[in-house]
Amino acid sequence: MVMAKDNGANLGFEQKLWQAADKMRNNMDAAEYKHVVLGLIFLKYISDAFEEKHKKLLAEKAQGADPEDPDEYRAENIFWVPKEARWHYLQDNAKQPTVGKLIDDAMDAIERDNPSLKVVLPKNYARPALDKQRLGELIDLIGTIGLGDSENRSKDILGRVYEYFLGQFADAEGKKGGQFYTPRSIVKLLVEMLEPYKGRIYDPCCGSGGMFVQSEKFIEAHGGKLGDISIYGQESNQTTWRLCKMNLAIRGIDANIQWGDSFHNDLQKDLKADFIIANPPFNVSDWKGELLRDDVRWKYGVPPSGNANFAWVQHFVHHLSPTGIAGFVLANGSMSSNTSGEGEIRKSLIEADVVDCMVALPGQLFYNTMIPACLWFTARDKKNHKFRDRRGEVLFIDARNMGVMVDRRHKELTDEDVQKIASTYHAWRGEGGKYEDVKGFCKSAKLDEIRKHGYILTPGRYVGAEEAEEDTEPFDEKMKRLTGELSEQFSKSKELEDEIRKNLDGLGWRV
Repeated sequence: MVMAKDNGANLGFEQKLWQAADKMRNNMDAAEYKHVVLGLIFLKYISDAFEEKHKKLLAEKAQGADPEDPDEYRAENIFWVPKEARWHYLQDNAKQPTVGKLIDDAMDAIERDNPSLKVVLPKNYARPALDKQRLGELIDLIGTIGLGDSENRSKDILGRVYEYFLGQFADAEGKKGGQFYTPRSIVKLLVEMLEPYKGRIYDPCCGSGGMFVQSEKFIEAHGGKLGDISIYGQESNQTTWRLCKMNLAIRGIDANIQWGDSFHNDLQKDLKADFIIANPPFNVSDWKGELLRDDVRWKYGVPPSGNANFAWVQHFVHHLSPTGIAGFVLANGSMSSNTSGEGEIRKSLIEADVVDCMVALPGQLFYNTMIPACLWFTARDKKNHKFRDRRGEVLFIDARNMGVMVDRRHKELTDEDVQKIASTYHAWRGEGGKYEDVKGFCKSAKLDEIRKHGYILTPGRYVGAEEAEEDTEPFDEKMKRLTGELSEQFSKSKELEDEIRKNLDGLGWRV
């Protein structure tokens, strides 16, 4: 198996911390345990940042500083942590049977004194089902890592731990976990392609907020100003909305994140975004589309009530500014389906010339589904806004053969893969570098060619087959090599069979 290179998301200690924390889970479901652990990590982070500032103020007391004045902390974007919520107090009482209630009280106190965290923090640590001894052990474990002091903030220790844990919980939860977590390499690819340096960024199904975090990282990496972007989001699942609010709060990201269903209760109805980055749930059949038949968003056709894919596409296009651009993940079926009028909606989008680029992704990238996926990029103005005039053209990229296996079930796009795809798109839309069609990988197609293909947007139809390398190995040598490889595999399988037989004999089974 080829393993992915370390790209900074997992530098060792996060994995050890996860393994130790996961041992304490006992029989608790991962979906429930997620909030126990991430809530404590959040508490440790804000307490660390508070304690560091508290020490400085104590040292400056003679000059008039007041270590117990909340405004001293808020002035530096540090959450005020009341005495009963400070980490050292909780850790001193970690072995007490009342530790669960102490944590709940701490969360209540933090929400009381920090309005931006109202109804965000988990507060069910006192419930009888939660083993208090293991809870105490978890507090001790999290207490061993520095998270919120300035040195660890500069290394983004908390960000790395939080991101790693979100991914591990998504994996442990399987299908349900993927609702709140989009794999890092896909988020990175979307952000690298869109380049959201300045303006309004929107995600109407924002999960735990990964798109926003990666956008801010992108701006920082390219020397931009974080104040140049405004973040808007909406999430229908309340517990996931809480995760998002915590994920952004620990990074100091100021965002307008609403809780509600984007289709039936669009809480940012008048928003026109410069960038939309999203990973909506695939093929949702129970989105109650029959209640929205006359909605103003369905400019390109009424989406079927049995599948929300083209409701999402039109929701995104509706919320774009006149020069806005959207990048989002959808199931592969969206590129070719003709059922329930979906083909007609896709045709209308293509004829309106809002489809900019299509990327076919490799399989096994997601934690929550084996459904093959693709990326859509739509633009309201393909004329000559920041880029070249590309009206009447669509770029197709086939990335199905990219990525490396990171474990037996999951694949990940490498940084090199991300750069190759993003730079191809950038060259095509006129940002420097020479664009050329590459057989088997990318093709710039005119609308007439897309019409000939019946408005199907599957990249494989346009890029063609990759040029095969000429096979120069002599026939005799090839047969000898293949025979040797088969013989070796047979020998290994025979050894394995003998080992299994021996183990079963030891258990009293005869085969």
